[in-house]
Amino acid sequence: MKNLHRLIPRLSLAASLALTAFSPAQTSTTNIAAASALDTNPLSFASGALVFDTQFNTRFEARENNNDFDSSVNSPTDASWLLTRFRFGALYKPVSWFKAYVQGQDIRELGGSRPNNVGTFGADGDDTFDVLQAWIDIGDDAKGLSLRAGRQPFNFGDQRLLGNPQWLNSTRAWDAARLHWAADSWTLDFFTGSPVTFINNQWNKSDWLNRDEGRNAIDSGVYFSSKSLIPWQSTTDFYVINQQLNKLPGAAGAPLGVSGRTNVWSFGTLMKGDSKQLNQWDYELEMLAQIGHAAGLNHRALAGHWGFGYNFTGPWKPRLGFQYNYATGDKNPNDGKSTTFQNYFPGNHALYGFMDTTAWMNMHNPQLNFSMQPTDKLRVTFDVMTFWNATNADAWYGANTATTVRPVNAAVQGASKYRGTELDVNAWYKLNSHVSLQTGYAFYLAGSYLAKTGASDNAHFGYAQMTINF
Repeated sequence: MKNLHRLIPRLSLAASLALTAFSPAQTSTTNIAAASALDTNPLSFASGALVFDTQFNTRFEARENNNDFDSSVNSPTDASWLLTRFRFGALYKPVSWFKAYVQGQDIRELGGSRPNNVGTFGADGDDTFDVLQAWIDIGDDAKGLSLRAGRQPFNFGDQRLLGNPQWLNSTRAWDAARLHWAADSWTLDFFTGSPVTFINNQWNKSDWLNRDEGRNAIDSGVYFSSKSLIPWQSTTDFYVINQQLNKLPGAAGAPLGVSGRTNVWSFGTLMKGDSKQLNQWDYELEMLAQIGHAAGLNHRALAGHWGFGYNFTGPWKPRLGFQYNYATGDKNPNDGKSTTFQNYFPGNHALYGFMDTTAWMNMHNPQLNFSMQPTDKLRVTFDVMTFWNATNADAWYGANTATTVRPVNAAVQGASKYRGTELDVNAWYKLNSHVSLQTGYAFYLAGSYLAKTGASDNAHFGYAQMTINF
């Protein structure tokens, strides 16, 4: 609380700026949907054969103790800054069975004291105008068989394993190929791709194309999704996703501190109950089992998400829900086995708190969630979530999966597993069809695990965001 007096003016400024989308879900922004509204799109030409799109997004952030929980140290992340993102894309569709899309992106981080390198100290950083997407589609991706090849997003399920998080200023892209079959009520995808690294003043390259990087990641899989396989479910998904790495010493990513070949298979399912079929109740679950090798070690791990809620009738559409998230950690780092769940390249933001302290790794996380919609344009959410280590013998991993919030140290012996509790308040307002606003505040009450293993000051985070789309 020592530096709270510095944070409050920042949050006041954030609220006044009131600068993503009306829905809090982290949806993929390919922007090709503009082609379905040709009559009203001023950027559509040649009877819809050529469609341009553009996006400007800006977000003010103010953070205090989010990474170190230490008010006595003014770290680079204890500051405020302004993020900007500009995108410009073009979709060419001369015939129904062929389309090509290219999208450039420019991101900047203004103010604060973090380095302007993407990922350093969690920085969103700078990346002067570069290629975010560049792909071709052969076939109709809405019906039958189609193939997409080139730089593209991967966004499967709720993004817990592979995602295209729009909160992340750079977001994420893969150099990939994706074979897609679309039927009336189900889809089937076969895909393989290599993640792109964002580096300023260089052409962004994927691991597959960059001979100088030390991660060498390839993600491949099969993903089946149905809207009607089980009548009372809106989503019934089954998938197998494989990740292969060949890490050099010092390369980013989990498992941390080790190097070598990784070949991990994830077998999972995602299911969501339809409240219209269940008397206003809904539920969702996602469960995964992993086998293979992680950095040369035999790997076995589990993770799960279970939630349910009730949707009240009434003008404000209130919903009250509960969820629980779990992922295994490594109980014995010296036994030659790996049991830390590998979170791949997810869109973790907001799944485990807006402060982004937590990955789906070595964790227990129960949550209480409440939302309401006072008007058609305004949506408000209130979330309370608590966090524990699955095991104190493993680290506390940050939302990016590649850094630790609190590494293992000698003090963990006999320490509580309770990390703390986060409280989030967020609001989305859709000003019109082109402009949307979002703002929120998060407070983290430090737990006894932090107090036992180091600094344990409470943390604060406030933001305000505006998105303009055409």
